[in-house]
Amino acid sequence: MHLLIFGLGFCGAAAARDAVAAGWQVTATSRNPGLQGPPGVRIVPFRAASDEIGACTHLLATAPPREDADPVLSRYGAEVRAARHLAWIGYLSTTGVYGDRGGGWVDETTEPAPTAERSRRRLAAETAWREAAAGRPLDIFRLAGIYGPGRSVFDDLRTGRARRVVKPGHAFGRIHVDDIAAGVLAAIAHPPQGARVLNFSDDEPAESAAVTAYAAGLAGLPVPPEVPFDEAAAGMSEMARSFWAEHRRVDSRRTQATIGRNWACPSYREGLRAILAQERRHDAAEQR
Repeated sequence: MHLLIFGLGFCGAAAARDAVAAGWQVTATSRNPGLQGPPGVRIVPFRAASDEIGACTHLLATAPPREDADPVLSRYGAEVRAARHLAWIGYLSTTGVYGDRGGGWVDETTEPAPTAERSRRRLAAETAWREAAAGRPLDIFRLAGIYGPGRSVFDDLRTGRARRVVKPGHAFGRIHVDDIAAGVLAAIAHPPQGARVLNFSDDEPAESAAVTAYAAGLAGLPVPPEVPFDEAAAGMSEMARSFWAEHRRVDSRRTQATIGRNWACPSYREGLRAILAQERRHDAAEQR
């Protein structure tokens, strides 16, 4: 089996790593000619992927949409539709397409109602991939807040950038990058008939301040003082303010049952402990 990944970023690299470990042939595209991917992954320029589409059996698109369209389909839509060996397509989207629900729960059957412009572009890209799939198995992965080694609250705590923003009752869902990678492979092993929506979000939406305090305790670092949201919002970017403006809780129980896999990190606690353990293993290996 041959997996082609469009975009070897944080999630794409994790999926590529797991696929290689599972015995897949993996090719990934990049716009960075000097990029070093996971061992065993062949990297090709984004502009030279036509032959790869024709040869692959599975395709995972991780690149975010541009303002006008999905970058993969803009260039390779015809090739995707014509690919003879392509048995499955996956597209990494966002739970942001559900919009603001005032703290209410959404699941895979909830109709999208995006409010942020970037989420409206994601929903448009989902629609474009449904059309391009033309009846083939298609998994639309709606991802909550992504974190993992090198992209977590630990990094902000160590550099002094972390803030414990307090907005009582305002909880976010998260998903560890390793659960994304393993979940993608599990979805491939349980392919849909036609298009399917899968929610990748942990089982315990949590307030940002609680996550920051827990991470500080784990790492033995000072807990940042509380900052009321109204005070913190004055210094936030427009994107950050729009993120905090939405409040929803994402139910992924149906997804976990569908792909036959429970999250290894069902809450931020397991996820943060896993990151810290990996960092310590890495440090110990470097010292040997």
